[in-house]
Amino acid sequence: MNDNPNISVREINKIDVDLLADYWFKSDSEYLNSMGADKEKLPTRPRMIEMLFEQISLPIENKTSYALIWELDGKQIGHSNVNNIIYGMEATMHLHLWKSDHRKRGIGTKLVKKSLHYYFNNLKLNKLICEPYVLNQAPNMTLKKVGFDFMKRYTTIPGPLNFEQEVNRWELTKEKYEKITHYDNVNN
Repeated sequence: MNDNPNISVREINKIDVDLLADYWFKSDSEYLNSMGADKEKLPTRPRMIEMLFEQISLPIENKTSYALIWELDGKQIGHSNVNNIIYGMEATMHLHLWKSDHRKRGIGTKLVKKSLHYYFNNLKLNKLICEPYVLNQAPNMTLKKVGFDFMKRYTTIPGPLNFEQEVNRWELTKEKYEKITHYDNVNN
């Protein structure tokens, strides 16, 4: 893999909504299950699109979900979003590379690092949480590489699209985020 891929992160906009919906509705049940999601729990495609448009149009302080688009060479390849937002305090992050050829190449780690700025600065967070399915190794390894702290493993239904599962709870405080950012800036 190229050590310096042309990756970028930006806020979602209306032109991204169909691609994000495609990710959910064109993924097979086996793939969705591997990350802890249940295809039967997805809203309808029109409802998902409507919810995304609603969130895009809200002021940042009123968002219940906030999504970022991940790009490689100017093309959308995935997204990250947060929900359970308590503006000025905390939110729960989710990570999605849309196609298998972009996974397991180290791109995700770089994209997560670039996403942190948006979450901590735009939402004024003190803490960012991520709770990936225990059996989904990629996000668990990514979070560790980025510098998130492992807090615990427990069983829950992490969100409306999920089945009951064992998850790993990872957290990153604002203080640790600032140290990571300072370290990355000094060494790049």
